[in-house]
Amino acid sequence: MRTYSNFEEVERDLKYLKLQQEVHKETMKLNLNEVKESLSPISIVTNIIGSIAKKAVILKAVNKMVGLKGGK
Repeated sequence: MRTYSNFEEVERDLKYLKLQQEVHKETMKLNLNEVKESLSPISIVTNIIGSIAKKAVILKAVNKMVGLKGGK
């Protein structure tokens, strides 16, 4: 526990804690908005389409590689 020698030190620490609290509150708001955006229907559909497209490209590349090896 900290021991204060004057009121200026107390006031400084209280001001610091208040600012720190405001920063945490704003960080929580930003995080909440990010979660809301990531759970939006458009975002979910976009992620699904992107995932399917990525898997299709990988599957096509693997099929090409396997087809090349099998033809030799």
